[in-house]
Amino acid sequence: MPVVSDIPAITEIPVIEMVEPLPGFPDLSRFALVRLDESGVLSSLRSLDDPSLRFLVAPPQVFFPDYAPEIDDATVAALGIERAEDVLLLVVVNPGDAAGGATANLLAPVLVNVATLKGGQVVLEQDLPIRAPLLA
Repeated sequence: MPVVSDIPAITEIPVIEMVEPLPGFPDLSRFALVRLDESGVLSSLRSLDDPSLRFLVAPPQVFFPDYAPEIDDATVAALGIERAEDVLLLVVVNPGDAAGGATANLLAPVLVNVATLKGGQVVLEQDLPIRAPLLA
């Protein structure tokens, strides 16, 4: 299932249950999505199980308008996705060490089914960068 949508207005989601733990974090399954700016471009995916852990995330369409990941049927089923409109697609952003050094992981997006509040990070089988510069 290709996931392509207009740039969503990110709203805060109090509890997202991950259907599989995020890679490298096997004991963490509950996260909150918190907007960091008025435009809704940057958000924090904050662990509710370990409050010191958070990821900077953004909708990829803002920076990569042609980004259209192919999501496998197993992931679609695990997240209970019935309509593409119910999917919030996010990429994990690394702010970098210097101004203009921010990158996004396009190989492993985070998907949230806004209807069921189930989420997960999927490693795609496409040839995509894990450190795509946000600003060219």
